[in-house]
Amino acid sequence: MKNTALSPVHIQLGAKMVPFAGYNMPVQYAGVNVEHDTVRKGVGVFDVSHMGEFILKGENALDLIQRVTSNDAAKLYDGKVQYSCLPNEDGGIVDDLLVYRIDEKTYMLVVNASNIEKDWNWISKFNTNGVEMKDISDRTSLLAVQGPKAADALQSLTDIDLGSMEYYTFTKGKFAGIDNVVVSATGYTGAGGFELYFDNEHADHIWNEVFKAGEPFGIKPIGLAARDTLRLEMGFCLYGNDIDDTTSPLEAGLGWVTKFTKEFTNSEALQQQKQAGVGRKLIGFEMIDRGIPRHDYAIVDADGNNIGKVTSGTQSPSLQKAIGLGYVETAFAKEGTEIYISIRDNKVKAKVVKPPFYK
Repeated sequence: MKNTALSPVHIQLGAKMVPFAGYNMPVQYAGVNVEHDTVRKGVGVFDVSHMGEFILKGENALDLIQRVTSNDAAKLYDGKVQYSCLPNEDGGIVDDLLVYRIDEKTYMLVVNASNIEKDWNWISKFNTNGVEMKDISDRTSLLAVQGPKAADALQSLTDIDLGSMEYYTFTKGKFAGIDNVVVSATGYTGAGGFELYFDNEHADHIWNEVFKAGEPFGIKPIGLAARDTLRLEMGFCLYGNDIDDTTSPLEAGLGWVTKFTKEFTNSEALQQQKQAGVGRKLIGFEMIDRGIPRHDYAIVDADGNNIGKVTSGTQSPSLQKAIGLGYVETAFAKEGTEIYISIRDNKVKAKVVKPPFYK
């Protein structure tokens, strides 16, 4: 099991640690609901240093990214971030990722922790034009400082004007006295905030400075369990649950990052799928009757026929009701449709709603 540079800090703070994607990670500190609430209303800090980072450099870096990702990276400018997918050759998804344009010939790709090796091998397979690839995952720490008070809590640590940064942009600068920190106006919570990338050697220093500066704003450390409830309230996909090697980006509602203005891996087959229409769709749903939907629970119709399965589900701390994501046959995907979740052999009523659940 790998540790992040901050694992000893989490243990010292009394976090409950669990194995996640091969790393020893904090799942919660004070409890999921209170941590969730801290991020929605104030500011919280996630250690997400288990994520992977690759640097792609050279004349043909953009060309390689265009070939392996579904979104159109030619639209990027320096300091812009893009959400995208790595489609496989069978209609599924190798991973979802972020593409950062550092300059015309230099990009950073941020990938899921569980897929670092898989993604590296996949992209390398298409690197036929000598793009310089560097995996900096093991030496890079990443903090996600999330919540409506994030900009105020961090502003004293940098000259970068955090309040004026647009969503999905980033800048490199001095942060907490450390040079070359990447400050990115991104996140996975829907609560606003920033992600900070820096070398492991600065992890303790930056962590301590962030908590010192954020103290007047009630800043708290947050675990992965609250990260999951926060992202689910926004309807954000989690790789391995809602999307994987068998789910098409079009089935998953990721048509908006699947651009047929260029050729990419399996683009022809995906375009045919778009024209023909998909047989199943990823939907959001909320429970009408009492019951909490869980990953892999069957979704059935009024007669008990199987029509799909739950991919993510929880009791939403913000909304005080149970919500979920799941794949259903397209005929049942319309907003307002009544469906049933099979919970311990009981048919429990739910209805299809359009994410985000939390507005």
